[in-house]
Amino acid sequence: MEIAPFFDDVADGPAGGKAHWLMTDDGLRIRAAHWPRASAKGTVLMFPGRTEFIEKYGRSAREFAQRGYASLAVDWRGQGLADRMADDRGLGHVHAFRDYQKDAIAVLDYAKSLNLPEPYFLLGHSMGGCIGLRALHNGYPVVAAGFSAPMWGMMISPLMRPFAWAISTTARAIGRETMVVPGQTTKGYVGSTPFSENLLTTDPEYYDHLEAMTKTYPDLGIGGPSVLWLNEALIEMRRLATMKSPDVPAITFLGTDEKIVDPGRIHKRMKHWPNGKLTVLNGAKHEPMMDNTGISIAMFDELCKFFDQHV
Repeated sequence: MEIAPFFDDVADGPAGGKAHWLMTDDGLRIRAAHWPRASAKGTVLMFPGRTEFIEKYGRSAREFAQRGYASLAVDWRGQGLADRMADDRGLGHVHAFRDYQKDAIAVLDYAKSLNLPEPYFLLGHSMGGCIGLRALHNGYPVVAAGFSAPMWGMMISPLMRPFAWAISTTARAIGRETMVVPGQTTKGYVGSTPFSENLLTTDPEYYDHLEAMTKTYPDLGIGGPSVLWLNEALIEMRRLATMKSPDVPAITFLGTDEKIVDPGRIHKRMKHWPNGKLTVLNGAKHEPMMDNTGISIAMFDELCKFFDQHV
Protein backbone atom coordinates (compact mmCIF):
# COMPACT_ATOMS: atom_id res chain seq x y z
CA MET A 1 0.00 0.00 0.00
CA GLU A 2 1.11 3.50 -0.78
CA ILE A 3 1.62 5.87 2.13
CA ALA A 4 -0.75 8.86 2.03
CA PRO A 5 -0.36 12.31 3.63
CA PHE A 6 -1.43 12.38 7.25
CA PHE A 7 -1.53 15.65 9.17
CA ASP A 8 -0.70 14.46 12.65
CA ASP A 9 -0.01 18.01 13.81
CA VAL A 10 -3.72 18.82 13.69
CA ALA A 11 -5.19 15.33 14.22
CA ASP A 12 -4.22 15.31 17.90
CA GLY A 13 -4.58 11.53 17.98
CA PRO A 14 -2.64 8.77 19.73
CA ALA A 15 0.92 8.02 18.67
CA GLY A 16 1.57 5.86 15.64
CA GLY A 17 -1.20 7.01 13.32
CA LYS A 18 -0.54 6.32 9.63
CA ALA A 19 -2.52 6.92 6.44
CA HIS A 20 -2.57 5.02 3.15
CA TRP A 21 -4.16 5.39 -0.26
CA LEU A 22 -6.80 2.77 -1.07
CA MET A 23 -8.23 1.91 -4.46
CA THR A 24 -11.93 1.08 -4.69
CA ASP A 25 -13.21 -1.54 -7.10
CA ASP A 26 -14.47 1.21 -9.41
CA GLY A 27 -11.01 2.74 -9.67
CA LEU A 28 -11.19 5.68 -7.25
CA ARG A 29 -8.48 6.64 -4.80
CA ILE A 30 -9.62 7.22 -1.25
CA ARG A 31 -7.63 7.67 1.96
CA ALA A 32 -7.75 5.73 5.21
CA ALA A 33 -5.75 5.93 8.42
CA HIS A 34 -5.35 3.69 11.43
CA TRP A 35 -4.21 4.25 14.99
CA PRO A 36 -2.66 1.15 16.57
CA ARG A 37 -3.02 0.15 20.19
CA ALA A 38 -0.91 -2.49 21.95
CA SER A 39 -2.95 -5.47 23.19
CA ALA A 40 -6.10 -3.96 21.71
CA LYS A 41 -9.46 -5.52 22.51
CA GLY A 42 -10.47 -4.97 18.88
CA THR A 43 -10.63 -2.28 16.20
CA VAL A 44 -13.27 0.41 15.74
CA LEU A 45 -13.98 1.26 12.10
CA MET A 46 -15.05 4.91 12.18
CA PHE A 47 -17.41 6.04 9.40
CA PRO A 48 -17.31 9.87 9.30
CA GLY A 49 -20.09 12.22 8.30
CA ARG A 50 -20.46 14.42 5.23
CA THR A 51 -17.69 17.06 4.90
CA GLU A 52 -15.48 15.24 7.41
CA PHE A 53 -11.96 13.85 7.06
CA ILE A 54 -9.58 11.52 8.87
CA GLU A 55 -7.78 14.11 11.00
CA LYS A 56 -11.06 15.22 12.55
CA TYR A 57 -11.24 11.80 14.22
CA GLY A 58 -7.80 11.91 15.82
CA ARG A 59 -9.19 12.84 19.22
CA SER A 60 -11.82 10.12 18.94
CA ALA A 61 -9.03 7.64 18.21
CA ARG A 62 -7.30 8.83 21.37
CA GLU A 63 -10.45 8.17 23.40
CA PHE A 64 -10.70 4.66 21.97
CA ALA A 65 -7.02 3.98 22.65
CA GLN A 66 -7.45 5.04 26.27
CA ARG A 67 -10.24 2.47 26.57
CA GLY A 68 -8.32 -0.35 24.93
CA TYR A 69 -9.25 -0.15 21.24
CA ALA A 70 -7.36 0.39 18.01
CA SER A 71 -9.23 2.47 15.44
CA LEU A 72 -9.47 3.42 11.78
CA ALA A 73 -11.08 6.25 9.81
CA VAL A 74 -11.72 6.97 6.12
CA ASP A 75 -12.03 9.88 3.72
CA TRP A 76 -15.14 8.98 1.73
CA ARG A 77 -15.07 9.64 -2.00
CA GLY A 78 -15.64 13.31 -2.68
CA GLN A 79 -14.23 14.62 0.59
CA GLY A 80 -11.04 14.90 2.59
CA LEU A 81 -8.10 14.00 0.35
CA ALA A 82 -10.05 11.33 -1.54
CA ASP A 83 -10.78 11.76 -5.23
CA ARG A 84 -13.39 14.45 -5.82
CA MET A 85 -16.54 13.71 -7.82
CA ALA A 86 -16.93 17.22 -9.29
CA ASP A 87 -14.71 19.91 -10.81
CA ASP A 88 -15.51 22.27 -7.93
CA ARG A 89 -13.39 20.92 -5.09
CA GLY A 90 -15.60 22.61 -2.51
CA LEU A 91 -18.77 20.81 -3.61
CA GLY A 92 -20.01 17.77 -1.68
CA HIS A 93 -20.93 15.43 -4.49
CA VAL A 94 -21.40 11.74 -5.22
CA HIS A 95 -22.70 9.97 -8.33
CA ALA A 96 -24.71 7.37 -6.40
CA PHE A 97 -25.16 6.87 -2.67
CA ARG A 98 -24.58 3.13 -3.03
CA ASP A 99 -21.03 3.93 -4.19
CA TYR A 100 -20.09 4.65 -0.58
CA GLN A 101 -20.42 0.90 0.01
CA LYS A 102 -17.45 0.39 -2.32
CA ASP A 103 -15.45 2.64 -0.01
CA ALA A 104 -16.66 0.66 3.01
CA ILE A 105 -15.47 -2.58 1.42
CA ALA A 106 -12.07 -1.00 0.70
CA VAL A 107 -11.86 0.01 4.36
CA LEU A 108 -12.55 -3.55 5.47
CA ASP A 109 -9.90 -4.90 3.11
CA TYR A 110 -7.50 -2.28 4.51
CA ALA A 111 -8.12 -3.40 8.09
CA LYS A 112 -7.57 -7.03 7.16
CA SER A 113 -4.43 -6.34 5.14
CA LEU A 114 -2.88 -4.63 8.18
CA ASN A 115 -4.02 -7.46 10.47
CA LEU A 116 -5.72 -4.93 12.72
CA PRO A 117 -6.92 -6.62 15.90
CA GLU A 118 -10.31 -8.32 15.72
CA PRO A 119 -13.16 -8.27 16.46
CA TYR A 120 -14.22 -5.27 14.41
CA PHE A 121 -16.74 -2.68 15.58
CA LEU A 122 -18.48 0.00 13.54
CA LEU A 123 -19.02 3.60 14.59
CA GLY A 124 -21.03 5.72 12.16
CA HIS A 125 -21.56 9.44 12.62
CA SER A 126 -24.25 11.37 10.69
CA MET A 127 -23.90 10.41 7.00
CA GLY A 128 -21.55 7.65 8.17
CA GLY A 129 -24.47 6.29 10.17
CA CYS A 130 -26.53 6.03 6.99
CA ILE A 131 -23.66 4.33 5.15
CA GLY A 132 -23.07 2.10 8.17
CA LEU A 133 -26.69 0.97 8.42
CA ARG A 134 -26.65 -0.06 4.77
CA ALA A 135 -23.33 -1.86 5.31
CA LEU A 136 -24.83 -3.85 8.19
CA HIS A 137 -27.73 -4.87 5.95
CA ASN A 138 -25.11 -6.00 3.43
CA GLY A 139 -23.49 -8.26 6.03
CA TYR A 140 -20.57 -6.06 7.11
CA PRO A 141 -18.59 -8.28 9.50
CA VAL A 142 -18.68 -6.36 12.78
CA VAL A 143 -19.78 -7.79 16.11
CA ALA A 144 -21.47 -4.58 17.31
CA ALA A 145 -22.19 -1.08 16.07
CA GLY A 146 -22.42 2.39 17.50
CA PHE A 147 -24.10 5.41 15.93
CA SER A 148 -23.73 9.11 16.66
CA ALA A 149 -26.57 11.32 15.40
CA PRO A 150 -27.05 8.98 12.41
CA MET A 151 -28.49 10.42 9.22
CA TRP A 152 -31.53 8.16 9.00
CA GLY A 153 -33.60 11.23 8.21
CA MET A 154 -32.87 14.93 7.70
CA MET A 155 -34.22 17.82 9.71
CA ILE A 156 -36.36 19.33 6.97
CA SER A 157 -39.59 21.15 7.78
CA PRO A 158 -42.80 19.61 6.41
CA LEU A 159 -43.24 22.68 4.18
CA MET A 160 -39.73 22.39 2.72
CA ARG A 161 -39.61 18.62 2.30
CA PRO A 162 -41.62 18.55 -0.97
CA PHE A 163 -39.37 21.35 -2.30
CA ALA A 164 -36.22 19.35 -1.42
CA TRP A 165 -37.55 16.37 -3.36
CA ALA A 166 -38.73 18.51 -6.28
CA ILE A 167 -35.60 20.62 -6.75
CA SER A 168 -33.22 17.67 -6.42
CA THR A 169 -35.25 15.45 -8.75
CA THR A 170 -35.76 18.19 -11.35
CA ALA A 171 -32.10 19.28 -11.36
CA ARG A 172 -31.09 15.68 -11.84
CA ALA A 173 -33.50 15.25 -14.76
CA ILE A 174 -32.20 18.31 -16.61
CA GLY A 175 -28.52 17.54 -16.13
CA ARG A 176 -27.80 20.05 -13.34
CA GLU A 177 -26.57 17.41 -10.89
CA THR A 178 -23.59 19.44 -9.70
CA MET A 179 -25.59 22.52 -8.79
CA VAL A 180 -25.15 23.32 -5.10
CA VAL A 181 -28.30 22.91 -3.01
CA PRO A 182 -30.15 26.26 -2.85
CA GLY A 183 -29.26 28.16 0.30
CA GLN A 184 -25.87 26.44 0.55
CA THR A 185 -22.39 27.48 -0.61
CA THR A 186 -19.21 25.56 -1.34
CA LYS A 187 -17.47 27.24 1.60
CA GLY A 188 -16.87 25.13 4.70
CA TYR A 189 -19.49 25.34 7.46
CA VAL A 190 -17.14 25.86 10.40
CA GLY A 191 -15.09 28.60 8.75
CA SER A 192 -18.17 30.59 7.77
CA THR A 193 -20.38 30.07 10.84
CA PRO A 194 -19.63 31.78 14.18
CA PHE A 195 -19.49 29.56 17.24
CA SER A 196 -22.59 31.23 18.71
CA GLU A 197 -24.65 30.03 15.74
CA ASN A 198 -23.12 26.60 15.18
CA LEU A 199 -25.18 23.40 15.29
CA LEU A 200 -22.27 21.02 15.94
CA THR A 201 -20.83 21.44 19.43
CA THR A 202 -21.23 23.34 22.69
CA ASP A 203 -17.44 23.42 23.17
CA PRO A 204 -15.68 26.60 21.92
CA GLU A 205 -12.21 25.01 22.14
CA TYR A 206 -13.29 22.11 19.98
CA TYR A 207 -14.91 24.45 17.49
CA ASP A 208 -11.68 26.45 17.22
CA HIS A 209 -9.82 23.15 16.73
CA LEU A 210 -12.13 22.19 13.85
CA GLU A 211 -11.66 25.56 12.20
CA ALA A 212 -7.88 25.45 12.59
CA MET A 213 -7.64 22.11 10.76
CA THR A 214 -9.15 23.35 7.50
CA LYS A 215 -7.41 26.71 7.77
CA THR A 216 -4.08 24.91 8.02
CA TYR A 217 -4.92 22.34 5.34
CA PRO A 218 -7.67 23.80 3.11
CA ASP A 219 -7.72 20.76 0.80
CA LEU A 220 -9.35 18.74 3.57
CA GLY A 221 -12.57 20.72 3.60
CA ILE A 222 -15.71 20.87 1.49
CA GLY A 223 -18.86 22.95 1.63
CA GLY A 224 -22.49 22.36 0.78
CA PRO A 225 -23.86 19.32 -1.07
CA SER A 226 -24.89 19.07 -4.69
CA VAL A 227 -28.53 18.53 -5.63
CA LEU A 228 -27.59 15.02 -6.79
CA TRP A 229 -26.10 14.21 -3.39
CA LEU A 230 -29.32 15.46 -1.79
CA ASN A 231 -31.53 13.42 -4.10
CA GLU A 232 -29.45 10.28 -3.61
CA ALA A 233 -29.46 10.76 0.17
CA LEU A 234 -33.24 11.24 0.30
CA ILE A 235 -33.77 8.09 -1.75
CA GLU A 236 -31.38 6.03 0.39
CA MET A 237 -32.93 7.18 3.67
CA ARG A 238 -36.42 6.39 2.38
CA ARG A 239 -35.32 2.90 1.34
CA LEU A 240 -33.63 2.20 4.65
CA ALA A 241 -36.69 3.41 6.55
CA THR A 242 -38.71 0.55 5.03
CA MET A 243 -36.21 -2.10 6.16
CA LYS A 244 -36.09 -3.82 9.53
CA SER A 245 -33.09 -3.20 11.73
CA PRO A 246 -30.27 -5.72 11.25
CA ASP A 247 -29.59 -8.36 13.87
CA VAL A 248 -26.39 -6.70 15.10
CA PRO A 249 -26.13 -5.28 18.63
CA ALA A 250 -26.19 -1.50 18.37
CA ILE A 251 -26.13 1.59 20.55
CA THR A 252 -27.09 5.04 19.27
CA PHE A 253 -26.36 8.46 20.78
CA LEU A 254 -28.55 11.49 20.15
CA GLY A 255 -28.28 14.99 21.59
CA THR A 256 -31.28 16.84 22.96
CA ASP A 257 -30.24 19.86 20.88
CA GLU A 258 -29.99 18.01 17.56
CA LYS A 259 -30.88 20.28 14.61
CA ILE A 260 -29.34 18.53 11.57
CA VAL A 261 -30.70 14.98 11.45
CA ASP A 262 -34.24 13.88 12.27
CA PRO A 263 -34.54 12.68 15.91
CA GLY A 264 -37.95 11.13 15.15
CA ARG A 265 -36.44 8.69 12.66
CA ILE A 266 -33.74 7.73 15.18
CA HIS A 267 -36.22 7.11 18.00
CA LYS A 268 -38.42 5.03 15.71
CA ARG A 269 -35.50 2.95 14.43
CA MET A 270 -34.00 2.24 17.86
CA LYS A 271 -37.37 1.40 19.41
CA HIS A 272 -37.51 -1.70 17.23
CA TRP A 273 -33.81 -2.61 16.96
CA PRO A 274 -33.08 -6.10 18.39
CA ASN A 275 -30.34 -5.77 21.02
CA GLY A 276 -30.43 -2.03 20.42
CA LYS A 277 -30.16 0.87 22.86
CA LEU A 278 -30.73 4.60 22.46
CA THR A 279 -28.91 7.02 24.78
CA VAL A 280 -30.06 10.64 24.78
CA LEU A 281 -27.31 13.08 25.75
CA ASN A 282 -28.63 16.12 27.56
CA GLY A 283 -27.44 19.39 26.02
CA ALA A 284 -25.51 17.75 23.17
CA LYS A 285 -25.68 19.08 19.62
CA HIS A 286 -24.90 17.19 16.40
CA GLU A 287 -21.35 16.08 17.26
CA PRO A 288 -21.28 14.66 20.80
CA MET A 289 -17.92 12.97 20.13
CA MET A 290 -16.42 16.40 19.61
CA ASP A 291 -17.41 18.13 22.80
CA ASN A 292 -15.02 18.38 25.75
CA THR A 293 -17.64 19.66 28.19
CA GLY A 294 -18.13 16.11 29.55
CA ILE A 295 -20.54 15.04 26.83
CA SER A 296 -17.89 13.23 24.81
CA ILE A 297 -16.42 11.46 27.84
CA ALA A 298 -19.84 10.15 28.84
CA MET A 299 -20.46 8.96 25.29
CA PHE A 300 -17.13 7.17 24.89
CA ASP A 301 -17.44 5.56 28.31
CA GLU A 302 -20.85 4.10 27.52
CA LEU A 303 -19.95 3.20 23.94
CA CYS A 304 -16.84 1.27 24.94
CA LYS A 305 -18.65 -0.50 27.78
CA PHE A 306 -21.16 -1.61 25.16
CA PHE A 307 -18.38 -2.79 22.85
CA ASP A 308 -16.69 -4.56 25.79
CA GLN A 309 -19.73 -6.81 26.09
CA HIS A 310 -19.04 -8.13 22.58
CA VAL A 311 -15.26 -8.58 22.67
